[in-house]
Amino acid sequence: MIQEKREQIKEILSQCVKGAIDRTKKKIEAEKSHKPFHQALLTEDIVRISSFERSFSTSFGQGPIEKISELVAIENGFEAKRQKETLLNLYKGAVDEVERISSALRAGNQRPNWSKEIQTLSAFNKGDTVIRRVISDLWLKKGDKEYFFSIKTVTPNLDQSEIAKKDMLLLKAENTNYNTFFALYYNPNGKNRADYNHSFPMKMFDMHQDECVLIGEDYWNFIGGEGAYEDLLDIFSEVGEQTKKTLLNF
Repeated sequence: MIQEKREQIKEILSQCVKGAIDRTKKKIEAEKSHKPFHQALLTEDIVRISSFERSFSTSFGQGPIEKISELVAIENGFEAKRQKETLLNLYKGAVDEVERISSALRAGNQRPNWSKEIQTLSAFNKGDTVIRRVISDLWLKKGDKEYFFSIKTVTPNLDQSEIAKKDMLLLKAENTNYNTFFALYYNPNGKNRADYNHSFPMKMFDMHQDECVLIGEDYWNFIGGEGAYEDLLDIFSEVGEQTKKTLLNF
């Protein structure tokens, strides 16, 4: 990765940590007189660290990951855009089928199978049409191929997972050549995809088999090319040398 992109990523990481520290300080100051039981049981360090971790994880899994993803993809030759809006002109039957699939998956009446779901949608190719709008966290293009990513926190809730599934199915109903993905930027359960076990997204996707699911190293190497994941970890470690010192003193 060229030095310019590395420096841009480092700045995003540094600002994310700084922002979490600032928010934590303000929150702790505001809550000092409102958590008597916490203060009675826990040390100030524990309360501060816990508050910081929640603030950092929440903010980092949103904007910063999208920005870093965009930079990594551009470095790999993609045209890229965050929060890409796509207006879809869809057959009403296909939209109804998307609703049926997502409801069945949510209720546990159907097992997720991306290939079969896409095949089912392809049968709805006539009748009245409706307009739907989809916002993709990250959109990439290289040559004549377009890629749409729904990037979630590594343990998304059921509503987040269902919305992502609907958006991805709607995009495929519009154009079977669209490449749509449910992406998690790391695997909280282990190195291998088969280790992932968070229950909510697993109701909507076969997290171990669906080709539309990218987790951790697979995601970063897909958008950034072979070795992008390890390269990114090196950048994080470089920034961490400074941020860890800062955190010892806040």
